[in-house]
Amino acid sequence: MVSKGSFEIMKKILISISLIFTFHFSLFNLSGCGYAIHGKVSLPFDSIQVGKLENTTLEPKLQDKLQIALSEEFLKQGLDVNPNAGYKLSGMINQFELRILSEKGGLATEYEVIIKGDFSLVDPLGNTEDFKNLGSPFIVSFQSSDTLELEKVLALKEIVSERAIRDMALEIVSSLIYHVRK
Repeated sequence: MVSKGSFEIMKKILISISLIFTFHFSLFNLSGCGYAIHGKVSLPFDSIQVGKLENTTLEPKLQDKLQIALSEEFLKQGLDVNPNAGYKLSGMINQFELRILSEKGGLATEYEVIIKGDFSLVDPLGNTEDFKNLGSPFIVSFQSSDTLELEKVLALKEIVSERAIRDMALEIVSSLIYHVRK
C-alpha cells in the first residue's frame, strides 16, 4: 500500500516531468517551424535616411504625417533615422480616397480611407529597389451618424487618416525588412 506522503511526492514528480516535456516540446516545435526571437531587424544597415516624400493627392500634409510615422516605425524596429545614412528611402503618396461604405436615408454614414504610394530605397552604391502600391493593409473606416455635422465628419476623417498613415509606414518598413536582408 502506498502512503499518502509518497503519493504526493509521486504526483509532484509527474507534474514536473509533464512541465519539462511540455516546455521542450514547445521549444522544439516552435524552433522547427522557422520561428526565431530577434532583438532588432536583420538588415545590412543600422541607420536610414528618410528622403523626400511627395504628396500628389489633394489631401494636405500627408507627406509630413508619413515622415513622422516612418521615423517612429524605424525607431521601433531598432533603426536610427539619420540624414547622413547610406541608405535612403524616398517616395510619393499618389492615392488618397474617402469612399462611402454605407448610407442611410440618402446620406453617407460610413466611410473608408485609402492611402497608397510608391517608394524606393537607394543603397550607398546607388542601387535602387522599388516598392510599388504600398498602403495600409487594413481596412481603415469610420462611422458618423452626424451626417449634417461636417466638422465632426472631418475630424473623424483626420483621426482615421492618421491611423492609415501609421499602417502605411508599418507596411513600408515591413516591406524593407522582408525584401532587404543581410
